[in-house]
Amino acid sequence: MSFLRRAGLVGLAAPFVVMGWSGATEPGGRVALAASLGIPSPEVAVRFNGAAMVAGGLALATGVLPRAAALGLAASLVPTTLAAHSYWRTEDPKMRTINRIQFLKNLGLLGGLVAVAAAPRDPSPGA
Repeated sequence: MSFLRRAGLVGLAAPFVVMGWSGATEPGGRVALAASLGIPSPEVAVRFNGAAMVAGGLALATGVLPRAAALGLAASLVPTTLAAHSYWRTEDPKMRTINRIQFLKNLGLLGGLVAVAAAPRDPSPGA
């Protein structure tokens, strides 16, 4: 795997590892959001989602099944983004702006994940 590809994968994976760790170890306000959406056992769900993000992010960063890792992260990112950053439902202008920024950031991450998933298979070991 080329240096640039590896660096790109590490950069794309970093937010998932960091935020996933936070969700798994300190779910905080995410639990209330999950509960408000009717998710059963919200704390368990938030912690599990965080752990899955860490695992997917580490797999992506290390080049272990990067396409599968990217698809898994993308699949979890869509509902998370729609649930947590639906800025069009926010009345407060400041919160609307913050949620729009977070929505667009996640859209960019989603684009990167889709690009990894759609890229031709890397012929080097561990691809």
